[in-house]
Amino acid sequence: MNSGSIAHPQSADEHRVSVLIAEDEESFIEALEVGLSHEGFEVTVARDGVEALRMFEEVKPDLILLDLMLPKLSGIDVCRSIRSSSSVPIIVVTAKGTEIDTVLALELGADDYVTKPFRLRELIARMRAVLRRAPHVDATTNADRGPLHAEGILEAGDVTVDIDQRRVFVRGAEVRLRRKEFDLLRILVENRGRVLTRDVLIDRVWGSDYIGDTKTLDVHIKRLRAQIEADPSDPKLITTVRGIGYRFAVPGRP
Repeated sequence: MNSGSIAHPQSADEHRVSVLIAEDEESFIEALEVGLSHEGFEVTVARDGVEALRMFEEVKPDLILLDLMLPKLSGIDVCRSIRSSSSVPIIVVTAKGTEIDTVLALELGADDYVTKPFRLRELIARMRAVLRRAPHVDATTNADRGPLHAEGILEAGDVTVDIDQRRVFVRGAEVRLRRKEFDLLRILVENRGRVLTRDVLIDRVWGSDYIGDTKTLDVHIKRLRAQIEADPSDPKLITTVRGIGYRFAVPGRP
């Protein structure tokens, strides 16, 4: 199948954000190519699931727009395969009436979703939002953003988070975390020293359209503490800010 990429003038020191569109509806492809290129994104298109995986390996995109209803290989299977080796931001594109598939995609690690038909302005806002959450990719460039090392490692005292391999080490020993627990720990460590409200944590880990209460967050925090705290009953790393949320402690600071 053919794949397309739109060239766009850029300065020698600027690296535009690359987007892989996995979509088989030509009307959407054309609109996205034009609209996203106009907004400064570098666009590559895959028209079926098999091609999407191939183009992912070739292009190494900064973000993926993934239609769930792809020929040859479903978007769910594409998402599962990519998530087995990469934490690249994924926004799934769904048709009305596919709520079950949407939930499954989010559980597999997709970062957000949009429902067809969608407005380009809303889509771009969601794209920039998930890119801001990815510490190695700026919303407009690929510049390093500070706490994430070049090799994709976050370190905070005795805790080491390998972003690319989704592995966590505490005092040198690897601990096994569930997907949501890993995502939650990653966000807390990335923002160490800052108080993150319950709403912010839920929005970033479970999505802005999450329907439920904050007990789910509290349960995951409890599980995390059991894995990484020396004494989970007296947590020193993930601390509670009463009435607001949680904070990951900065080593050496009270």
